[in-house]
Amino acid sequence: MEEGGIYCGSIYYFATLLQQNYRIPVFQFLAGKEKDVVQHLTPVPAPENSNGEHKGNSQQDPKKRITAKQSKRFFGQFFVSAIIMACIVILLTVVLDPLQFYHKSFYPAIYSNEQRYQNPGLAKNYDYDTIIIGTSMTENFLPAEVNEALDGETLKLSIRGSTADEHNAIASIALDTGNVKQVLWGLDYFSLKMGSKEEIDFPEYLYDDKWWNDYNYWFNYSIYEELFKEAVLRPLNGNAPRQLEYLYNWNREVTFGAEKVAKVYKTSHQSEAYFGLNEEPIETVKAAFNDYVLSLVKEYPDVEFNFYYPPYSVLRQKVWQDTNNTRYHNQLEMKEWMFEQFAQLPNVNVYDFQEESEWTYNLDLYKDLSHHNQDVNTWIVEAIGREDAKYKVTQDNVKSFTTLMEEQLENIVVTNEFKVINAKISMVEGTQTTPLKFTHLNVTEDNQDIFVPVKELTATLGAEMVWDQEAKSMTFNRGDRNVVLHVGSTTVETSDGSVEMAYAPELINGTTMIPLGSVFELFGFDANLEHPEEQLIRMTLTASK
Repeated sequence: MEEGGIYCGSIYYFATLLQQNYRIPVFQFLAGKEKDVVQHLTPVPAPENSNGEHKGNSQQDPKKRITAKQSKRFFGQFFVSAIIMACIVILLTVVLDPLQFYHKSFYPAIYSNEQRYQNPGLAKNYDYDTIIIGTSMTENFLPAEVNEALDGETLKLSIRGSTADEHNAIASIALDTGNVKQVLWGLDYFSLKMGSKEEIDFPEYLYDDKWWNDYNYWFNYSIYEELFKEAVLRPLNGNAPRQLEYLYNWNREVTFGAEKVAKVYKTSHQSEAYFGLNEEPIETVKAAFNDYVLSLVKEYPDVEFNFYYPPYSVLRQKVWQDTNNTRYHNQLEMKEWMFEQFAQLPNVNVYDFQEESEWTYNLDLYKDLSHHNQDVNTWIVEAIGREDAKYKVTQDNVKSFTTLMEEQLENIVVTNEFKVINAKISMVEGTQTTPLKFTHLNVTEDNQDIFVPVKELTATLGAEMVWDQEAKSMTFNRGDRNVVLHVGSTTVETSDGSVEMAYAPELINGTTMIPLGSVFELFGFDANLEHPEEQLIRMTLTASK
């Protein structure tokens, strides 16, 4: 919505018109300097012709002369009219109250999708005992389902793209009513990053107790545009009015799917590389938590707060780990640190859903790397309602969530069917088994081999590699065996002659990737690949005796 003053704008326009046509120094007159003004109270003279003579009559018509007394009466009438007009506009806004800021609507309610403007009125004037606070990750909660799971009367006060200070502002309005018994709060790491806050218009006048700055609402023409759009245009376009149950819900408005998410993942390492250049220190993030979250919990000890960490797709975590390792480790550290602060308060429960692989590995549940569909919101609130021990954070298990996350990100692979799996790779030499880790992996189209970066494979193999830029070839030397591979070719030159390899080396996102199992076999290893679980692929590289 835009900030706009209908009434104030008209006054300015009219005053400017007077000054341009009658050369009236308005502010001098209002200051009581009538004598200085009288000389200006004549119409603007007609322009001169080429001979220096005025066009038309050279003498002023005395009947057109305006006296100071007449102009002062005119201004008095004008400002009285302006005040009356302002009062009418204020009264109209208060009565119609499109955002329900002063009272619930007496006509069929319309709801704006501008959450920063709509939420204050809902929080002040609706009946509820449970509130939902958070970013867009919380928008797909259905209040009816939250009512059933948490046994309450729920009002959703989500704000997309919001930060902790905004959460504090809207939660404070609701909590100040004295009606709130419990809070469901999605706690994103993003929302605590105040240093990365976007420049978004936030109507602070709707969140404070100062009635005199409500003029921003009284004279804001955009609220009437919103009223017209929702009450008139929306039905004319064949769309049903927004219902409170589905307010802010975008589940039906976007496309979810594994293929879509996988495509985003392929380009994300390049598109998000710059985010790590100016990551704010974790002390700044902790300060935001203390100022805007923890302080509110302490202020309302009789209210039950249920915080949860939203389940981004596992690929979101992987991109952070690869492109912004500081952020990745900060958010893991913050989860443990925040729980330590919460654990000292009896009115807080904390739940962590970020390691639930049945959700986070299923890319069909997501529209991008982070945002999941409504089903996941349903599963979250049901788990919180039954206080599921699998997700509830305690002193005994708080570190296990971090450990599990680290394990899940080891050797992440996205298959050609757009499924996310873990690749457990190990090398067996004699009685020694060594787990292998690679920063990037891709599976072959038939899922029978795994592509890894050539430099990492060389180090794992214990070989030396010489790169020929002109020929786009790689020469490997290990012991008394030499192997030459070419990018884009399955023909391999070995010490025993040329052989054909099942898969050709590829250049992927600027990195040369080569088939792990196929290359190891060239050096006398047996490569065995199996799929023991849906989310697991296991490759064992065994050295020949």
